[in-house]
Amino acid sequence: MIRKIVFCLTIISMMTSCVSKKIYNDLENKYTDLKKENRLIADENDELHKANADFDSVNRSLQAELEALKADKAKLQADCTATSNNLKALQDSYAALEKNSNDALETNMAKNRDLLAQLDAKEKILAAEQDRLNKLSSELASNTKRLNELESMIAAKDAAMKKLKDTLSKALNAFEGKGLTVQMKNGKVYVSMENKLLFQTGSWAVGSEGRSAVVEVGKVLAQNPDITVLIEGHTDNDKILGNIGGGIENNWDLSTKRATAIVNILSENSGIRKQNLTAAGRGEFAPLLSNDTNEGKAKNRRIEVILTPKLDEISKMLNEF
Repeated sequence: MIRKIVFCLTIISMMTSCVSKKIYNDLENKYTDLKKENRLIADENDELHKANADFDSVNRSLQAELEALKADKAKLQADCTATSNNLKALQDSYAALEKNSNDALETNMAKNRDLLAQLDAKEKILAAEQDRLNKLSSELASNTKRLNELESMIAAKDAAMKKLKDTLSKALNAFEGKGLTVQMKNGKVYVSMENKLLFQTGSWAVGSEGRSAVVEVGKVLAQNPDITVLIEGHTDNDKILGNIGGGIENNWDLSTKRATAIVNILSENSGIRKQNLTAAGRGEFAPLLSNDTNEGKAKNRRIEVILTPKLDEISKMLNEF
């Protein structure tokens, strides 16, 4: 196109002298317009080249995507074939299992019936054991309550006996150091009086000082009417010789008569319940010390007043356990 324009211009230039100014201007204007048109066409051609390059890039991308899709399709087809084969295998297995299901079901049902029977038996045993445990728990609670009551009663008895011991110690304070002791052991109060405070050798007659001591014991006992009183007579192991004892047969006899003498003095106090008094002779058979020495013999010759709280309620409660 440009060559044609140049050629025309050349012709026009050669013919300038032959054409008018107006024609020349028209041609020149056309030439200018053609140059503009040529530039526009060149620009459009560049745009088309760019667009073509973009289309080529997109085409290559689409082609790659198409290849990937083809590969995915082939993989999916392979997976589908494998799944179909697995499904057929599962269907065959299911058919085989279904064929044998009735026998297996019957066997399982029989086993379940046996298990249910065993479970029922164990539940009955468990229920019986639970009932037994409930009864034991109830009995334990009841026994615990009675035990607490028993401990309270014993504690109260011990406190009362300690108070009694303190009262006797205070009442008999004047005889301290004269062969009289007051002590508490095993829940009982023991008033021990040596013979030198009470009797002459071989005699069961109580002297005046000893009588005063027994009377003081009686005053305290009168204020405690529920106390059981055991009076024990004890001797050493010396034998009774001839008629020294005034008709006493042996140490058993002497210890018993001495215990009875103490009971008689206590009985003079009307506040003491006679049914609570007991006299006992122990002879030489419950010594405190060895009878091989005079000191030991002196300690063994004694009267012991043993004070015991009444334990009827405690004994009854113990029998309930």
